Amino acid sequence: MTKILVCGADGFMGTNIARYFAGLDGFEVFGTVYRGKGNASISNYWLSGHSIKLGFTDLAHLLSVDLTKEEEVTEVMRKVSPDIVIQAAAVTSGSKDITERPYIHVTDSTVMNTWLLRAAYEYNVKHLLYLSCGIMYQPGDVPRKETDFNEHDEIFKTYFGAGWMKVFTEKQCEFYSRLGRTKHTIIRHTNTYGTFDKYDFEHSHFFGATVRKVMDAEDGGEIVVWGTGEETARDLVYVDDVVDFMRRAIVGQVDPFVLCNVSAGVAYTVKEVVEEIVRVSGKNLKIVYDTSKPSIPTKLALDWSKAAQLFGWAPCTSLTEGIQKTLDWYKEYYVEEFL
Repeated sequence: MTKILVCGADGFMGTNIARYFAGLDGFEVFGTVYRGKGNASISNYWLSGHSIKLGFTDLAHLLSVDLTKEEEVTEVMRKVSPDIVIQAAAVTSGSKDITERPYIHVTDSTVMNTWLLRAAYEYNVKHLLYLSCGIMYQPGDVPRKETDFNEHDEIFKTYFGAGWMKVFTEKQCEFYSRLGRTKHTIIRHTNTYGTFDKYDFEHSHFFGATVRKVMDAEDGGEIVVWGTGEETARDLVYVDDVVDFMRRAIVGQVDPFVLCNVSAGVAYTVKEVVEEIVRVSGKNLKIVYDTSKPSIPTKLALDWSKAAQLFGWAPCTSLTEGIQKTLDWYKEYYVEEFL
């Protein structure tokens, strides 16, 4: 059995990753969860006996860990002795925090990444996959390739702190990969959406917040969207497609260090996404745009041709299909079980 440690297994990405690998033969899945104040996770729901209902076949190993504490990171690595580590733990929230309190996404994430990378090396982890993102790229009309990032260019001001935090962690991964013990994969994914996302208004991103508004609204009512609607919501990739890339990298990566964009390659406007969510929901809703609220006016899509070349990967889920899957899950699980 190959042991996989999913860090942040109670978050959006971590939940989907853990569920996927727990359903495959040959993998024993461990997951770190965080019980800290204000943690908007579903880990307590897992632990209350609902794992079978949510589709787990074998996810018995959930460990409470504060990844910002060196001693706790060291202990979980010693206790589990994983072959593979997937670092999906991060401090995340929506556009309000991104514009008003950007520092909250930098400090804790930097600390936990640093301890994890060192411990992975010291405890002989064979392969570490790090979920970065594409916020370090300059906005533009042409999908960005991995080689388009230039450290001398100014990162888009809204993402300055978080963007450099990601780049710093990527460089740490490259550093450890050069020591010859652990392979590293950097996944620069774009805006990811789908099942188990955050749908509360305090922590959710644009897509999750819009789903919540649409699903809560009465047919014939209205929803309010921040901004003008002409802002580009960037490149939206369905979560299952990102997890599929991880599987391919685990099976097929040869080089000690690989960095790939994982995306849909298309930049949609806020208006386009909102209207499609409303259409798929089947509701007749009026969309009101509130220009007094914060929004992030940038356009960015990523070129995923390197992932295709190295691993035969391509995004398989259309925006409409992804929205349908998300709404179906939301209606069955989120509304009935979490609210």
